[in-house]
Amino acid sequence: MAKISRETWQVALDALRANKVKAALTMLGVVIGSACIILVVTIALIGKTYVLAQIEGVGSNIVYANYNGGTANARSQADEITLNDMEAVRHLPHIIEAAGTYDLATSIVVNGQEKPVALVGVTEGFQKIRNLLILEGRFFDDLDQTTGAKGCLITQDLARQLPPGPMIGRQLRVGEQTFTVIGVFRERVATFGQSEIGAQSVLIPFGLVKYYSGRDYIRTLYAQTNSGDSVPEATIAVQSLLKNRHAPGAVYNVQNLSSILEAARKISMALTIVLMLVGMIALVISGVGIMNIMLVTVTERTREIGLRKAVGARREEILYQFLIEALVISGMGAIVGIAIAVGIKIVVEPLIPPEMGFKIPISIYSVIIAFVVSCATGILFGYIPANRASKLQPTESLRYE
Repeated sequence: MAKISRETWQVALDALRANKVKAALTMLGVVIGSACIILVVTIALIGKTYVLAQIEGVGSNIVYANYNGGTANARSQADEITLNDMEAVRHLPHIIEAAGTYDLATSIVVNGQEKPVALVGVTEGFQKIRNLLILEGRFFDDLDQTTGAKGCLITQDLARQLPPGPMIGRQLRVGEQTFTVIGVFRERVATFGQSEIGAQSVLIPFGLVKYYSGRDYIRTLYAQTNSGDSVPEATIAVQSLLKNRHAPGAVYNVQNLSSILEAARKISMALTIVLMLVGMIALVISGVGIMNIMLVTVTERTREIGLRKAVGARREEILYQFLIEALVISGMGAIVGIAIAVGIKIVVEPLIPPEMGFKIPISIYSVIIAFVVSCATGILFGYIPANRASKLQPTESLRYE
């Protein structure tokens, strides 16, 4: 049986070598289909990685809280979120960092003209929680926070609007106060104005906000958990703590980004499945091409089949011969398609700007699926012509012209 099996393989490979152009054209559809599966999955993974990175960059493991007033929408200063509340939140289970902000609109003077800016007072830990990227200089240290030193950080966009020259050490008039610029920053992931930080923002130590507002309470409280899984529990804990520390009628809005993150994951999964189905449709079309070409091949090789049967070849050997041809065409097509998909990754990846910070992922599962589905398609659609060839009668085949 082993000798017959080797002979069948040899006959099938010889037949493919004798018809190189036809085999290559038949293989082309499988190449495109298998490469398509890998590339569409890769595109879906890139989209998923990018979307999740945007959300996680803002803070997927962050809980944030605001005071919304009382039950009758009346605000009480005694119920505002305080620095003591922030310290209490810092000691809750799963919380690794807490910070607070107070933002208000003001203006700076540039070349004799006033420009509106968002002034944001921040406490210690704000940079870590919000993933701020310091481009020049430094962030506030403990001494800046405790002494109320008049240092500030400005956004990259605001720095571009200021007169050319070194930013660090520059004096900046913000409202009625003058600050020394100690750093230039940007959000690691842009929030498009959906947070207290806008394109033109100035950060100052939280203690200096009272010079502008006359208040020292927190407008937005942030709490960072040790993992994304603990966010729901921490959200409930923060809500409970704020209610317990203030009047019964006080209303606090405590939220997180977990629901958005989960929705993004589900959308990405659905997109991946849809794109894989598109790639499989391409493989099915290529399978139909394999079947059509092999049906023509059976007709063209009728005399060859008759001759093989006349010298003793069994029906199973003829069947296996044509199935092997279909398997080799589809298998080689899958390998070439996979190589093309991986080659595209290798060529394109170095062209991605480093600041974007992500690689092109190739899923090993998509490679396995592409190869298995390609081979299965070849065998499935190759069976009909192979079965037809195996049923030809030797006498009729030898008489065929």
